[in-house]
Amino acid sequence: MNPQTFIRLSIGSLELRVPGITLNGAKSGRSALSFPCVCEIRLRGFPMQTAIIPLVSSPETTPDANNIASSFYLQESDLKALLAPGCPEWGNGRPVILFNGWIHIGKNKWLNGIAGAELHLRVKLDPDPRYIFQFKDKTKLSPQIIQLQGTIKQPIFSCKFSQDRVSPRDPLSNFWSSSFDGSELDIGKRERKGWNVKIHDLSGSAVAAAFITTPFVPSTGCDWAARSNPGAWLIVRSNVCRPESWHPWGKLEAWRERGIRDSICCRFHLLTEGHELGDLLMSEILISAEKGGEFYIDTDKQVRAASTPMHSPRGSGDFAAVSLAAGGFVMSCRVQGEGKCSKPLVQLAMRHVTCVEDVGIFMALAAAVDLSIEACRPFRRRLRRSASHSW
Repeated sequence: MNPQTFIRLSIGSLELRVPGITLNGAKSGRSALSFPCVCEIRLRGFPMQTAIIPLVSSPETTPDANNIASSFYLQESDLKALLAPGCPEWGNGRPVILFNGWIHIGKNKWLNGIAGAELHLRVKLDPDPRYIFQFKDKTKLSPQIIQLQGTIKQPIFSCKFSQDRVSPRDPLSNFWSSSFDGSELDIGKRERKGWNVKIHDLSGSAVAAAFITTPFVPSTGCDWAARSNPGAWLIVRSNVCRPESWHPWGKLEAWRERGIRDSICCRFHLLTEGHELGDLLMSEILISAEKGGEFYIDTDKQVRAASTPMHSPRGSGDFAAVSLAAGGFVMSCRVQGEGKCSKPLVQLAMRHVTCVEDVGIFMALAAAVDLSIEACRPFRRRLRRSASHSW
């Protein structure tokens, strides 16, 4: 698999120092600054990002080089302006530090009544190649998954969707809740359950899967799966040491947020130690129910916006958890809104791929995100058996 070129432009090591000002407020008769200070970071063609800047009192303070305040991701077509004589390293795809140090801000003007303010920042370019994949049709039609490389479209996986309870002989049945009785699969009931997707490599071997573990049902007082009672998927990967067995990898919860324009919230946790649901929050994203949108895992920007604080991996030996929590872009999945042919488009950072099975697990997650758009539709009323094929 050949990746496509992407560049990460990061701005970090932000600190502010003002002569005569300490962390405790005004000094030497000067006015106090309003804290916390917030910096607006703009790059043409990208949404504005904001970051909080800490005040430092000692000029000898060494800013943290690993503290990333903002990141922008550039495609190869965006790099022409950067491929100037001052940046020849990009011919070899090597990291480049564009700036690292203190600068005076305000052009000698007063800042909240105080002159001489300085801002520290570190601007760096890093290669961040990605693989790009697309489902050739909507997930429920069990499409092929292809890799996009310019004009080349290479089949890489197939997926098999089912809304029936798995066979007791299927290894997935070990994870299936005992409350799921095949005789209860009556579409007339106000619940959506039994959905599962398996991802197969080109040899036909299943490498990953996603299946509903908590049914999507109307929450109390409404006619849709709400935040108080979300539906949930378990994402599993094949166990390379034990053929025909599965290892829990992540949990995706989804529910409907009502408003002027409804949204579907997708919240993903990484399971770092066996079957411990809700172990490591990686993403919580709102997707327009009507227009669709993008689910992503990007620890640079998502963790700061999440409603629940991100926790550190419990064991340093858990490579998957440490890798995904290390920072930066991990994956994205663009899906369409309700009633549309989605054909999810998936981008995956190359640094998170060591084998084709690694890609498969993210394809299973993308399939679960896409199916959640439909699973979170309002129930409205009981469906007739004759319309059972609709769900």
